[in-house]
Amino acid sequence: MSSRTLPLLFINLGGEMLYILDQRLRAQNIPADKAKKVMNDIITTMFNKKFLEELFKPQELYSKKALRTVFDRLAHASIMRLNQASMDKLYDLMTMAFKYQVLLCPRPKDILLVSFNHMDAIKDFVRDTPSILSQVDETYRQLIEIYTPLSAGEFQLIRQTLLIFFQDMHIRVSIFLKDKVQNSNGRFVLPTSGPVPCGTQIPGLIRMFSCTGEEVKRAQFRNGGNYTSALREGSFEMFGERVIKLGTNMYSVSRPVETHMSGTSKNSAQHTKVNTAPNPLAKEELNLLAKLMGGLEVQRPSNTDSGFRVNLFATDEEEEEALISRPEEFSYEVINIQATKDKQASAELQKIMGEFQEAGEPAPSSSSKGDDLLAMMDGL
Repeated sequence: MSSRTLPLLFINLGGEMLYILDQRLRAQNIPADKAKKVMNDIITTMFNKKFLEELFKPQELYSKKALRTVFDRLAHASIMRLNQASMDKLYDLMTMAFKYQVLLCPRPKDILLVSFNHMDAIKDFVRDTPSILSQVDETYRQLIEIYTPLSAGEFQLIRQTLLIFFQDMHIRVSIFLKDKVQNSNGRFVLPTSGPVPCGTQIPGLIRMFSCTGEEVKRAQFRNGGNYTSALREGSFEMFGERVIKLGTNMYSVSRPVETHMSGTSKNSAQHTKVNTAPNPLAKEELNLLAKLMGGLEVQRPSNTDSGFRVNLFATDEEEEEALISRPEEFSYEVINIQATKDKQASAELQKIMGEFQEAGEPAPSSSSKGDDLLAMMDGL
């Protein structure tokens, strides 16, 4: 497992979330000033300095539930509100889109170009707000400084870590199904055509060499695909053409997106539930989560800001039906953690602690890290 995976996972999922929300805000004809405020508030929260300092520290990935909690809070960082079914759908779309991008990356290193495509789009969302733009640019510099020197082997480890994280997620997405890049069981179709990865040649030729390094024989074989020469390498600088299209916006107002739980996902979820073992790192994971949440500064709507609800379904009835029909293992209660010095903060953190303990973790003693965590959160 790579300790450098978390920032890339967060930034790419965050980019996908912004694409989806932008599409839904336009589809529901939300006034431009309110839509812009939502996008600006979420991006400001995403790129908060304290939050990113914690995010970029080398660390292992934590559970899907913990990551989901962070994105729940992030999605509600402004005047927009999502019901649980819409939040479930938003998270499904985010995760499946990035899983698809990771699977189709020609080279492991191209995951960084996918990340830069998301970052380019985020910059475009806040191009008229210099204060937020400077936060995004600082994150760009960190990504370049930390990730561009990594070897091909280190990027392969990052890719494997991401694929392990996504391996049990097989949610069908209408866009992928219509484009025939996803099967009805929720699994993606890997192409056998198109350009080969940068730095490689079209398969089909075997060359044999003597012990002195001289080529002595050639043989050809059918590669079973329709491959073309590699494209030029995309830019790994702050500005430049990325060449790769993975990570760009695939949503539009005229193209609604639906998600469906596949039978494979349901069976996998049930299997996972039965075999869930106690997590000895639960308290440590909770500490990490609280540090991240403590760095998130959520904007409180003022009296002049009237909040509104965004529905990721065509109708309220569809939203209600989705909430009822969704398997319990794949649905999470939306938890808003207020990292402030009040009783609500302690209560909500205790609630998350309880959810970790449900997997078999014993209740912490008064001297445990869980208590240290609550004290730290009270001090924020």
